[in-house]
Amino acid sequence: MEISNYLERIALNDIEAFNELYDLINNNVYSFALSILKNSEDAKDVMQEVFITIYHNAFKYQNQNKPMAWILTITKNIAYNKIRSNKKTINVDEIEFISKPNHDDKILIEYLLNNLNDDERNIIILHAMNGFKFHEIAKILDLKLTTTLSKYHRAIKKLKELTKEGKNE
Repeated sequence: MEISNYLERIALNDIEAFNELYDLINNNVYSFALSILKNSEDAKDVMQEVFITIYHNAFKYQNQNKPMAWILTITKNIAYNKIRSNKKTINVDEIEFISKPNHDDKILIEYLLNNLNDDERNIIILHAMNGFKFHEIAKILDLKLTTTLSKYHRAIKKLKELTKEGKNE
């Protein structure tokens, strides 16, 4: 079933649809919130608030065939509202991967992600881990497409340089 169908049913107060949507996308919402907040507890709080917002505002969703972008925009807005000060680091154990990386890979991924700025990290996670297209990422992060692409390429270049440095040590 399409996510937009769940939203239509949730707008009609269908709790079963809400639970099914939660099961379907909670890892995506959590991972994206975590990429912004860099703290598991804050990401869990944001995820809960996102689903409460979805439940109360599903009737506002205007079907443009981008329901996940709508949900991640809500996630981004709530996460940015939560950010106030201290820069935190990402704990890779808290990110949902398609296949589980081994311990050494986790250390490398954590190191690499923590060496990117917030926009670069969010773009990499949304594209590489969640499969979003660049125009969707631009909309979610409220960036121009050209800015999104340049930040992505800058992040990839930075990641290549960091991995090259690791090989030379």
